[in-house]
Amino acid sequence: MRELPGRLVLIGHPVSHSRSPAFQNAALRSARLPLVYEALDIPHDELAATVRRLVAERAAGNVTVPHKESVAALCDRLSPLASRVGAVNTFWTENGDLVGDNTDVAGFSALAQHLIGSAPAGLRVAMIGAGGAAAAAVAAVGSWNGSSVQIASRRPERAARLAERFGDYAIAMNTVKEALEGTQLVVNATPLGVSPGGRLPVHMEDLAPSTCLLDLNYAPGATHLVREARNHGLRAMDGARMLLEQGVESYRRWFQSEPDVSAMACALEREGLDLGAPT
Repeated sequence: MRELPGRLVLIGHPVSHSRSPAFQNAALRSARLPLVYEALDIPHDELAATVRRLVAERAAGNVTVPHKESVAALCDRLSPLASRVGAVNTFWTENGDLVGDNTDVAGFSALAQHLIGSAPAGLRVAMIGAGGAAAAAVAAVGSWNGSSVQIASRRPERAARLAERFGDYAIAMNTVKEALEGTQLVVNATPLGVSPGGRLPVHMEDLAPSTCLLDLNYAPGATHLVREARNHGLRAMDGARMLLEQGVESYRRWFQSEPDVSAMACALEREGLDLGAPT
């Protein structure tokens, strides 16, 4: 185990919805580590100063929206994967340097495998969104044998930049409907579709009956998008499993030891999140 961090935090804006403190603190209690995982709501104009202060305190932690790409730019060193993704969701301090990594990639692959029931391969994926979470998911698709991804965003220039970064297995599309054509897996990497009453990122009638859907958001009892997809007979899961899996990987980076995954999972289930098989 490496030296304990001075603090363990989650940086985002907002962060009040996050369930990361619940399951990371469960792991810390199980390991009897004298730390508390704190959520810090940091507006963008306070981010750089906050990060400098956290480095001085030898902090480690996670980054959530909208700061993943900004924190990557503030790091002294990035893992090869974080550099490729261009976004950081996990960081620690080492010899006075801020080190950034990305465990969302592994978390997304674990979520996809859980939904599909086997290691993903040979899939054409529709990616709705082009931010930091989408970049991690696109990076993961690149490790799935024979798979490709079609990216759509309300800002087409962002989709084009993301596709260009990942080469010949990623292509930008002009509209969501175009991105859905011929795909077996649809991924929502936008904030849309969490609660009833809001606009959905995709129209259910545009999805083939065999389509699988993953929503990177999460909510107690599943997001509204996932519930709608299931009501239309589709296999669908939200991001609760990804949240758990990326958090397990983060813990390994911070402490170079194994967390109590069962304690972490139970904490999320007590929060009403569904980690089980899709229905």
